[in-house]
Amino acid sequence: MISSAARAAASRLFSPEFRSVFAKTLGLTLLALAALWFAIEGLFEWLAWPWIDAWLPSLPSWAGWLGFIVAGIGLALGLALLIAPVTAIIAGLFLDDVAEVVERTDYPNDPPGRAMPALRSMVLAIRFFGVVIVGNIVALLLLLVPGINIAAFFIVNGYLLGREFFEFAAMRFRPEAEARALRKKHAVTVFLAGLVIAAFLAVPLLNLLTPLFAAAMMVHLHKAISAREAA
Repeated sequence: MISSAARAAASRLFSPEFRSVFAKTLGLTLLALAALWFAIEGLFEWLAWPWIDAWLPSLPSWAGWLGFIVAGIGLALGLALLIAPVTAIIAGLFLDDVAEVVERTDYPNDPPGRAMPALRSMVLAIRFFGVVIVGNIVALLLLLVPGINIAAFFIVNGYLLGREFFEFAAMRFRPEAEARALRKKHAVTVFLAGLVIAAFLAVPLLNLLTPLFAAAMMVHLHKAISAREAA
C-alpha cells in the first residue's frame, strides 16, 4: 500500500491537473521560507551578533571568517528544520485542493470527500505547526547523542507528518474522532508512510514540493486502507 501510494502521488506532481495547486503551494512555501530566513537572520543579529562582535577584535582574522561561516551554516540548518512545520501549515491550506484533484482523477467512481470547514482546518494546521516545531527541536537536541543522530530527524518527522497528513486526508470522509481511531489502528503503516514523506523532505529542492506529495500520498493511502477495512 505504501509504495503504491507513494508512486501514485509522485506521478501526479507535475501533471496538468495539479498545475494550479502546484503553483500555489510552491509559491507560498517559498514565500514562507523566505520570510522565516529574514526572521531568523534578524533574531541572530539581535541576540547573538553583539556578543560575537565584542569578541572579534581579540580573535585572529581567520577566526572571524570561521565565525561567519559557522553562523551561515547555523542559519541554514535553522531554516532546514523549519521546512517541516512550514510544510504542515501550507498543506493545511491546500490539502482539500490536492485531495479533490486526486479523488477526481484517480477515483472518479467513488463519492467525493467533504472539505473541512476553513476555520477548523486552520486551527488544526496551526496546532500541527507548533507540534512539529517542538518535535524538530527535540530532534535537533538528539543530533548530539551518539548512535541516534540523523535517525532522530526521520523518526520524529516520520511520526508527526504521517499522523497529521493521514488524519487530514481521512477527515474528508470521517468524523475527526473516527479518523484518529483509524490512524491508531493502522499506526505502523501510517508511520512507515510518514518515513517516506520524511525522506522526501530530506532531499534539497525536492522538499519544497513536500505539501503536495504528502497530501496526495495520504489520500491514496487512506483510500487503500478504507478498501481493506470494507473488505
